[in-house]
Amino acid sequence: MNSLDPLKIKKKYKDLVMQVKPKPTVLKNGVMAFLVGGLVCALGQIIMNYFSAQGLEAQDVGFATSAVLVFLAALLTGLGVYDEIAKYAGAGTIVPITGFANSMVAPAMEYRGEGMVFGVGARLFTIAGPVLVYGIVSAWLVGLAAYIFST
Repeated sequence: MNSLDPLKIKKKYKDLVMQVKPKPTVLKNGVMAFLVGGLVCALGQIIMNYFSAQGLEAQDVGFATSAVLVFLAALLTGLGVYDEIAKYAGAGTIVPITGFANSMVAPAMEYRGEGMVFGVGARLFTIAGPVLVYGIVSAWLVGLAAYIFST
């Protein structure tokens, strides 16, 4: 066997990779995701309890809570705080409603230098998908119309 033996090269490469490869922190990541995801859900419950105590009907409490959580996640994304939390919390930050808000705002923030239409608008449709944008905008408009015409 010479020094260019493919098996030796593969073994040396594998050994080198194992030396520099970061050790997985599955337990720590799982615990952090559980804690942060639980905190987001607890915050949602606190907001729901607040709206319920203010006398909103059960269905309206859910709508209002969703709107507040989306707003908070979008605000934190815009301020750059959401990404910092995600570095430590991992999957805990993709609790459906807040993770969705983050996935909508992050591309808009990244491409805002390209302008409102070709930057923000185009990237919202490219990244989050037309169905998501259409669903959020139409739900917001229907909710606003229902609120205006119910008073």
